[in-house]
Amino acid sequence: MAPARVLVVDDSPTMRGLITAVLNSDPDVNVIGQAGDAMEARNAIKQLNPDVVTLDIEMPNMNGLEFLDKIMKLRPMPVIMVSTLTHRGAEASLMALEIGAFDCVGKPQPGDARPFGDLAEKVKAAARSQRRFQAEPPPLAPTSANVNPAAAYRPGRRVVAIGSSTGGVEALIAVLQKFPVNCPPTVITQHMPPTFTKSFAERLNRLCAPVVQEATDGARLEIGKIYLAPGGDRHLQIVNPHAPSCRLLERDPVNGHRPSVDVLFDSVAELAGRNAVGVILTGMGRDGASGLLKMRHAGARTIGQNEKTCVVYGMPRVAFELGAVEHQFPLSSIGEEILKITAARREGSE
Repeated sequence: MAPARVLVVDDSPTMRGLITAVLNSDPDVNVIGQAGDAMEARNAIKQLNPDVVTLDIEMPNMNGLEFLDKIMKLRPMPVIMVSTLTHRGAEASLMALEIGAFDCVGKPQPGDARPFGDLAEKVKAAARSQRRFQAEPPPLAPTSANVNPAAAYRPGRRVVAIGSSTGGVEALIAVLQKFPVNCPPTVITQHMPPTFTKSFAERLNRLCAPVVQEATDGARLEIGKIYLAPGGDRHLQIVNPHAPSCRLLERDPVNGHRPSVDVLFDSVAELAGRNAVGVILTGMGRDGASGLLKMRHAGARTIGQNEKTCVVYGMPRVAFELGAVEHQFPLSSIGEEILKITAARREGSE
């Protein structure tokens, strides 16, 4: 495969130089141009036709979010946002991901040993992404054979565990917006920087009918609540079969991630067994695949996002190839499928 051709957009010459140096150190990446603002970037995109754009969120004249929105409407392509790891930066990054950015990376902090350490890998993943830059077709209008399962949903005894990474912000919103206020207890591990998860949980809580919160150690799993693993130095597990609860575990990264989807899925397999549903969504790498297989072996129902609707068909692909995925569905169907499986009327029918 030819090197990924990248346009670097940032108003700081120093930051442009650092990003360019980091990317050009990878033989499979080639920075073909730089731009200091949206107008320069617009002209460079037309002239150079890059495979990927890295885009600073905070720029003069037109900020990165406004320019990203124009890119996605007029000339859709993979864009990786570069943001400060502050609360304000997290909010802007989440908005960028909803608009259609491929991923976000944080600007270096003082003392960083490897600034932009994973940027080259994300650029390469973006360049070879299977992503389709068109929206999925709208769902069919309700008919007697196609009734919204949330309308008359009654929760059963199952717990839902979801894992996601690159592309997961859009995917989780699409899934969780299908959930009713009395959704099954749901635990989520999404690969995300520490400062992002609290903002993401708050945003999901505003967008979705159930209560969405960042998981805390000891929080009881309850119907109508969704628990998002906090980013940082701990993994999320569920423990205590008599009163299922969240546990935040201090442990080394697994599959290069902390929190890790595998750690969550392993705990769900052990605690809930057949009274669980495991869902693996878009993401780079293989985190969650072996844990989902353990869930399936323990009797849980398992779902994977299909290739066509993934931003990156990495984690779901590995899980499918391992035999961990019982059924693959397009993103637009996954929320409803979860509700069908977990509804009380289905308990004991399998």
